[in-house]
Amino acid sequence: MSLVQDTVLFLAAAVVAVPVMKRLGFGALLGYLAAGVAIGPWLFGLVSDVDSILHFAEFGVVLLLFLIGLELHPSRLWALRRPILGLGSSQVLLSAAIIALAAWLIGQRVQTAVVIGLVLALSSTAFALQTLAERKELRTQQGRAAFSILLFQDLAVIPLLAVLPWIATASIEKVTDGAAGMSDTQWLAIFFSVFAVAVAVIGGRYVLRPFLKLVAAADVPELFTAAALLVVLGMALLMEEIGLSMALGAFLAGVLLADTQYRHQLEGDIEPFKGLLLGLFFIAVGMSMDLGLLLASPLAVFGVAIALMAAKLVVLLVLGLVAGMRWEAALALGAVLPQGGEFAFVLFGQATSVGAVDRQTADFLILAVAVSMALTPLSVGLADRVRRTFAQRAEAEAPLPEVDEHDPRVVIAGFGRFGQIVGRLLNIRRIKFVALDSDNARIEVARRFGNLAYFGDANRLQVLEAAGTGKAEIFVVAVDDPDRAIEIARMVRMHFPGIRVYARAIDRFHAYRLMEVGVDAVIREMFGSSIDMAKAVFVGLGESNRRANELTRTFKEYDEQLLREQYRMQGDESELIRSSREAAVHLAGLFEHDRELSDDDESRGREAAE
Repeated sequence: MSLVQDTVLFLAAAVVAVPVMKRLGFGALLGYLAAGVAIGPWLFGLVSDVDSILHFAEFGVVLLLFLIGLELHPSRLWALRRPILGLGSSQVLLSAAIIALAAWLIGQRVQTAVVIGLVLALSSTAFALQTLAERKELRTQQGRAAFSILLFQDLAVIPLLAVLPWIATASIEKVTDGAAGMSDTQWLAIFFSVFAVAVAVIGGRYVLRPFLKLVAAADVPELFTAAALLVVLGMALLMEEIGLSMALGAFLAGVLLADTQYRHQLEGDIEPFKGLLLGLFFIAVGMSMDLGLLLASPLAVFGVAIALMAAKLVVLLVLGLVAGMRWEAALALGAVLPQGGEFAFVLFGQATSVGAVDRQTADFLILAVAVSMALTPLSVGLADRVRRTFAQRAEAEAPLPEVDEHDPRVVIAGFGRFGQIVGRLLNIRRIKFVALDSDNARIEVARRFGNLAYFGDANRLQVLEAAGTGKAEIFVVAVDDPDRAIEIARMVRMHFPGIRVYARAIDRFHAYRLMEVGVDAVIREMFGSSIDMAKAVFVGLGESNRRANELTRTFKEYDEQLLREQYRMQGDESELIRSSREAAVHLAGLFEHDRELSDDDESRGREAAE
């Protein structure tokens, strides 16, 4: 079959299967898998060369890792070092130990059991991250934890490939006596890999940016797209040539370019290719499923897949709770990472070639891994149902705040530093208000100082009603979490349309999101204090108090107007930049005009005095 025919076949299968599966509530990933099963060698047999397609489709995972790298500044990556090393290493070691023990108990050799445990401890980066992205959970507590674990797993593949031959030939006695160890050549290969990564990172930082600047100067859009693909695939192939993971190379390229001015353009150019190739990858996984073996031993295959998912879910749930995650987030983490990973196809192939695992066992486990991938959307849906059930029960059982004040004029959600200042000023004017906060310790301190503060989640309708929101005039959103602020503002606007909502914004872009919800007034938390600082600087440089007040008042009024204007163009970054530059020039002109008028007034004043 020709390349064009293959392409048409894959596209047709995806276009038919994905909408059908989504309509049935199973999600896009199962749709791709179903499409692969349908056109694969075990059903209609329209495609036979599955291995080559799977190898090509791995570029989808490569592009996915590049886009994730673009989201991570090196400083942010360094900040994640603890969850990457802590959660990641704990998950791999604990899961591997449990799975290896189970494999040994059912009769596998110790070496084989260890290899099976290490390989099946890895999860699917493509499945998990795509699921989190579709659910918009990448930035949640479970999303960050899942990313940290997956990144550690991707890094763990490198030494795992190196030690597979050693595991295959080692015995318990040799390890105990210390006679078994890696050869000098193997240690040299690992050292060379680390050195090559360091050179690639340092060299890439000083090569990639000038290269992209040169391409951007040509002002040819398709050339920049070609350059973006060249950067990703070139870095990936470089890592593969030195024996490392292509996905790691793409991730490093993304991290190196995360803080450049080309980040959003690169993301926009790569995203369509990533989506198509990831879809092809899942189709290839579906084609690789050995339905003959599945039909011959369905209970065994599904039993192993479900046991694998259950073991990893328990490990992840326990680790999440130990790490201080909320139980809902820990459960969501366990539900999204219980499957086997795409690296199982590579690692089991390597394991059979060195004699660590026999071919029949490897084929069986690869099928179990594919089935576990297919069952992942179901585990996520089941976890969602459990979370909703307990959340509704907790909501029904949770006591509402006993607010003994009647008809407050103001309700404040969030009584931290920001909300307390608002409350103090209201107290001075003897304006009745009610403050809500979900931090009980903060509420106890506030009440000791005479504030009308109550423990309660302002994101619950019953709590808002109990606090008298329906009779208040103004609702102040002063919580620290920007996403939670959006949720509270949306709920208040939906259920209490007659109240005016004033909200605290952490920055300009948070202000845009609050304006979309319909907030009446947005107060940027750093804006007022920075205006006061600028006023003090002007006075310190010799300006009069009156002149300093005029300058800062003019700037404040102009920037508030600019905020409202730029809200309408927030989706267009280039238009925002152009608008900001024009506004800066215009504002500078206003200041210059005011200075000339002021100089003229001073000159006339001196002439009159003479």
